[in-house]
Amino acid sequence: MPVYREEAVIIRTHKLGEADRIVTMLSRYRGLIRAVAKGVRRTTSKFGSRLEPFMVVEIQLHEGKNLDTVNQVETLNAYGGQIIEDYPAFTAATAMVETAEKLAGGDSSPQQYLLLVGGLRALANQDHDSSLILDSYLLRALSVAGWAPNFTECAGCSKPGIHRDFVLQAGGMVCEDCRIPGSVKLDEESAKLLGALLAGDWAYADNTSVQARGSASGVVAAYSQWHIDRGLKSLQHVERT
Repeated sequence: MPVYREEAVIIRTHKLGEADRIVTMLSRYRGLIRAVAKGVRRTTSKFGSRLEPFMVVEIQLHEGKNLDTVNQVETLNAYGGQIIEDYPAFTAATAMVETAEKLAGGDSSPQQYLLLVGGLRALANQDHDSSLILDSYLLRALSVAGWAPNFTECAGCSKPGIHRDFVLQAGGMVCEDCRIPGSVKLDEESAKLLGALLAGDWAYADNTSVQARGSASGVVAAYSQWHIDRGLKSLQHVERT
């Protein structure tokens, strides 16, 4: 069997038999990988603690027909411990890894991998409010997947400017002339916040009001659920501040 090494983020694990686990991970160059980690639930396991959700690892695997087999694991970044100690960060991270799993599939996606690592790092370090980090991640991940929302010009006629009506089907904000029934009317601060989250303008995002963040989060959640197949179950558990 061929042996290979990869960088990966641990997405989730579940038990197999009495001592093993099946580990799902997003790798840098191979997309999603599912592998068996034998004996990791025993107290004598050398790398069981390294194969927990939100950990970033360098991993060696034997390639198998259905499931690969974990051979060696080295920790690159132990974000899991910091994230699980903060409930808002934990729920945000859970939504992020679910998103990464659904968007990446089996295709190579270095951009999605690096985006997820960056998001988990920001949550672990508490660089910004966890809900802002999550919403920024969702918008960027969807953009990488080919569903970039338009917040800088009208999604209908391309008229430049900060518009205040969001139309889900159009993929962004629209001007007054392109507005349709069912569009979501936002205040100016919320509309600007959406653009800031997509662009990574944290100087603006960090100084927005709770009300603007709530409005923006609603738009991001609706846009994510619209594009991601079968939606994101974990979003309903995200704790917003």
